Amino acid sequence: MHRMKPIHRHCLTILLFLVGLQAEAKLVHLLPRPQKVTATHLTPFALGRPLHVDDPTHCAYLLRVLTQTGCKADPKARPVVRVRLVPSIPGTVDHAVALFPNEAYRLSVSPDTISIEAVTPTGVIRAAQTLQQLAEGYRGTPAIETLTLTDWPAFKVRGFMHDVGRSFLPVDELKDEIDRLARFKVNVFHWHMTEKLAWRFEVKAFPQLTDAAHATRYPGQYYTQEQCREIEAYAAERGMTVIPEIDMPGHSDVFTRAMGFDMQTDQGVTALQRIIDEVVATFPLAPYLHIGGDEVRITYPDFLQTMADYVRTHGKRVVVWNRLMDGAPTAAQCDMTQMWATAGRVVPGLPNIDCRYNYTNHFDVYADLVGIYRSSIYYTPQGTPEVAGTISAAWNDTKTPTPADIVRQNNIYPNILASAERAWCGGGRQYIEQGGTVLPESGDEYDEFADFERRLLFHKDHALRDCAIAYVRQTNVHWRISDPIPNGDDSALPLPPEECTQEPLPHTFVYNGQTYGSRTAAGAGIYLRHIWHPTVPSFFDKPDYGYTAYAWTYIYSPRRQRAGAQIETYTYSRSGNEYAPPAGQWDHRGSRVWLNGEEIPAPVWQQTDCPIPQDHATQGLANENLTARPVVPITLQRGWNKVLLRLPHAAKTPTGRDKWQFTFVVTNVAGTHALNGLVYSPDRHLPDDKAVRP
Repeated sequence: MHRMKPIHRHCLTILLFLVGLQAEAKLVHLLPRPQKVTATHLTPFALGRPLHVDDPTHCAYLLRVLTQTGCKADPKARPVVRVRLVPSIPGTVDHAVALFPNEAYRLSVSPDTISIEAVTPTGVIRAAQTLQQLAEGYRGTPAIETLTLTDWPAFKVRGFMHDVGRSFLPVDELKDEIDRLARFKVNVFHWHMTEKLAWRFEVKAFPQLTDAAHATRYPGQYYTQEQCREIEAYAAERGMTVIPEIDMPGHSDVFTRAMGFDMQTDQGVTALQRIIDEVVATFPLAPYLHIGGDEVRITYPDFLQTMADYVRTHGKRVVVWNRLMDGAPTAAQCDMTQMWATAGRVVPGLPNIDCRYNYTNHFDVYADLVGIYRSSIYYTPQGTPEVAGTISAAWNDTKTPTPADIVRQNNIYPNILASAERAWCGGGRQYIEQGGTVLPESGDEYDEFADFERRLLFHKDHALRDCAIAYVRQTNVHWRISDPIPNGDDSALPLPPEECTQEPLPHTFVYNGQTYGSRTAAGAGIYLRHIWHPTVPSFFDKPDYGYTAYAWTYIYSPRRQRAGAQIETYTYSRSGNEYAPPAGQWDHRGSRVWLNGEEIPAPVWQQTDCPIPQDHATQGLANENLTARPVVPITLQRGWNKVLLRLPHAAKTPTGRDKWQFTFVVTNVAGTHALNGLVYSPDRHLPDDKAVRP
């Protein structure tokens, strides 16, 4: 056996990308990558036939995978699927996190035998999820490559979170996400159920909490206790733990309106204890209850410890946010912390979940995905007693038109899968605070991300084909970006890169006696200044105001053809107050985009020059984000096509965040996939390194 490593050569990356276009799943498509695997190259194990299933764990997930691939259980059949629980699996690592099971498994496939060894029944589920991926994409009788595979997670917690308090998601959508994400060994669903806009958990003792009169968004929409039990059981069958959150004492406006008193009172504490009684009875399988605790000053003496101690009387452990208004939580207040924001730091002696820069509601489609995939998890390559893992959090505070927009605009599936693979495989050369979000143009990190992208896009076309995913291939996209050039606070001022007639554009420009250079970059999305700059590094070290940068590339098309383009110069966060763009303009900074010298007009905005408040009951985002509108129709000429973007950085704009960025990638007309056969080169070089002139 050998540990799978990133592909280190561009030619192999290209080869594997072509392999990824095949319909049938192979070892090279597994996501997350297994820790140790060897293909044995024997006749594949054919599915779609009677099998003898010998499984003392009675794994429902395994039986469902076999049934879905056309197999029938037959004790007299010669082919056998054999499951065994074993005390340990040599060569694997298990860092203990209380109440999270060992997930290691060994899988061996020969022409007529599938053998699964696992330390716990959860490990059997993980093996079944690997088999499920290996059986994907067959038009005829599915089969599984022969192999030996030993696998285990580097981190115990690999989760996703939804804030359904603000933006309600139907039960069927939650089940669909659990089902699809479990295939990729995502093992935690953090269910944030209460917020200042609405209370979504049914409390039989206090039905007024979910009364429509007290909700300011999606009134009357909540989850019954029966639905909660159903979702927990559904998740458990797929090896996923549900961690419900009842936020206290903050984000409790609905509680105060409905109950007539605050949580931080004697009445409030008594009521919360009755609520906890119902929550723990509704979620019997949940090892942890999340009680929030953040963004409000604690005034009631020992409030969090009082509530934590009460939860513990039910045999549950407690999670709180980290940081709190008064600093880090203590072991008396919780049994696990969930770190958010830069100030959230590991609390010694407790397991801590890293969510510090994994808030997908602020993410763009492309650059932030690179950042989270490249990054280690809280500075460490594998789990420790104090670093339990990570959760990808979608705080959809701002209203979107549909539940599908929550998934699409937050790039839910790519972001969660990037985070989950990093948590399963471990590694990451550096933390995002050092590495930032810029895609390297070459080297191990580029090759590793390109390999992840190839596998992600394979699954986008198969298990995730019905999901709202805007992401397309970006690792072949290359740019040259000028140094910032002073514009005298005039964002409409034309500067040398757009006035230059030399083709291809030169690498340097002279303006007012000063020489300005340029640098290359890779990827469909580039942050010139990240939303969390300078904590998260950007393309520019010092992205000052009153400057304009230019980005350009040339796209070689083998023929004249119609296409689409994903274009964006500002990603609207799904959290925080925003401001709609001006009519006829891409953004409030004066950005402009040209293709072959012809300006590409901005979309027709559904709302213009008006506030987009975070917690409004009805108003929210419309088509501001590229994920919420059709791609821009364009025509590529045969040969080289010049793309040029003017990107001013203005100090005063009404938008909610200072994101200096751009996105541009060519897609098919439908916008579902990157357009094949194109070459992106800012210096107009084809892969044979010979410059091509028109």
